[in-house]
Amino acid sequence: MAAERGCTVFMVEIKNLTKFYGAHPAVQDISFTVGDHEVLGFLGPNGAGKSTTMNMITGCLPSTAGTVLVDGYDIAKDPIEVKRRIGYLPELPPVYGDMRVRSYLEFVAGLKGIPRKQRKSEVDNALERLHLVDVQKRLVGNLSKGYRQRVGFAQALLGSPKFLILDEPTVGLDPTQVMEVRNLIKDLAKEHTIIFSTHILAEVSAVCERVVIINKGQIRAVDTIENLAAAAEGDPTLHMKVEGDVEKVSAIIKGVEGVRALREVEYISAGVNSYEVVVADETVRKTLMATLIEADCMVLEISAEKASLEQVFVKLTTPDRKKTRAEEFEELAQKLEADRLAEEAENPYNDEEGDA
Repeated sequence: MAAERGCTVFMVEIKNLTKFYGAHPAVQDISFTVGDHEVLGFLGPNGAGKSTTMNMITGCLPSTAGTVLVDGYDIAKDPIEVKRRIGYLPELPPVYGDMRVRSYLEFVAGLKGIPRKQRKSEVDNALERLHLVDVQKRLVGNLSKGYRQRVGFAQALLGSPKFLILDEPTVGLDPTQVMEVRNLIKDLAKEHTIIFSTHILAEVSAVCERVVIINKGQIRAVDTIENLAAAAEGDPTLHMKVEGDVEKVSAIIKGVEGVRALREVEYISAGVNSYEVVVADETVRKTLMATLIEADCMVLEISAEKASLEQVFVKLTTPDRKKTRAEEFEELAQKLEADRLAEEAENPYNDEEGDA
């Protein structure tokens, strides 16, 4: 029943989703879609609003405004139908340490309303898929963190949900366990739509097809990683290794039209140095090489540095400029006035009691 737009099928549609805690906006008017069997990275710094958004999508937290559609069902109007289609792994896996792995999964299967006749096959499938068969009789609390994470994944898969939400699933895992989780997500994408929330850029690059970048409760970008990098502003940087007198090479580089700056020179070996050159665009590369070769300076290596996801992320989540002192005072005054009005609203009789 996934919603369709033209030729695109959306498993999830988020429209103008907003959440206020008192007067504080945690999430502000965000909208995005997730295609069927897509792995979408939900990326942002700590405190950006990622977990709040995940909790609203799953129905764990009511929204202040906006709509969430999962497989065509509205979370506000049909919460049970939506929750049947969602498997959720919170940042802290919801496991009980004093229960055995199989018993815990059977308990969760009951909570999810899986018919009794189907529970054994559902649990067996989850145990096998997450490689938990050998530890199914052990207490969850005695498992390593990596295995507890697997148990968390297993409970999310019970009921064969179409849509999985994974909130920071690799936090605290060692490199081997992180690789296992990455491979698991790629495997799950064959049968499920996935939102993968994280603040770790390498995780997004490794498993996600498209990314939503959120900061301070607002969406800053929705695109593929390649498109985001290509659209990143800033002059290209060339990294060159050149054989020749350093002063002569430096002078030649600075004299080529289109060179913005010679940012760094580093000694490599006798007569060979590396140069970091900021240029107007990559077409300067050919001119620069030709000019150096004509001057008998051998270009041993040359490469262009492309904008990385890290650079895009920093650009989109870092303020463009510092606030002026006047703006800071104005913001402080507005906050104090808002606090005063809120206090008066909560205690409307304070002034009268004082007069009495």
